[in-house]
Amino acid sequence: MAPLSSGVLGSLDSTSDRAVFRQIADRLREAIDKGRFKEGAKLPSESELVEHFGVSRMTVRNALSVLQGEGLVHSEHGKGVFVRPRPPVRRLASDRFARRHRDQGKSAFTVEAEAAGSRPEVDNLQVKEERPTRDIATRLGEPRKVLARRRRYLLDGRPVEFAASFLPLDIARDTPIAQPNPGPGGIYARLEELGHRLDHFDEEVRARMPTPAEVKSLHLAAGVPVIHLVRTAYDTEGRAVEVCDTVMAADAYVLAYQLPAN
Repeated sequence: MAPLSSGVLGSLDSTSDRAVFRQIADRLREAIDKGRFKEGAKLPSESELVEHFGVSRMTVRNALSVLQGEGLVHSEHGKGVFVRPRPPVRRLASDRFARRHRDQGKSAFTVEAEAAGSRPEVDNLQVKEERPTRDIATRLGEPRKVLARRRRYLLDGRPVEFAASFLPLDIARDTPIAQPNPGPGGIYARLEELGHRLDHFDEEVRARMPTPAEVKSLHLAAGVPVIHLVRTAYDTEGRAVEVCDTVMAADAYVLAYQLPAN
């Protein structure tokens, strides 16, 4: 960490009407954005910040609280405040479901993890038959029951995503899709083996604050939102064969898209 005397944080503007604690948060945020404090780096201690800016400890704590609320830093008890890691996974929406990946026996999450140089894991797997919600039923053409596959995804041991897939029972019952491990290439590979060659996917994406259950499941820090994505898979006959409801930690992903210009 660069010494504070080097001007890494600058000084406060005594003529500004912006609250002092927010000015301090601004200085720290700027230093992080410019790479003066790298990912995982420890910020100056409260005592160092008090001395540097000539303010009270409570003012410094309020400034750090602003950054924690933005999800920019996190606090470790007895150790200090650290810069949170930047998004490790670049999700290229136009490529992740390419058939060539399924032909290689890879799921979309495996492809993303390999591209990020991370170790993928899946836990909290549940597979069961159930009645769909009104939204899921509408998307799938009003089936009375569906096969639901719920799972959590981790990268290098860190939870980053929770997903639930819903498939019509007339397609999925008594097939490898109903097994905990559906086999190489995942459920999309099995759907195509069953004659449902995939044609396209529709995705709806929005950002929101997480529910308490999502905070717990994804180990989210204060202020970190989630990306809520609902994807519907269609076969070449135009039938909706799967709906996947996914919640992702927003600080774990960059969503990248390639769009045609004609």
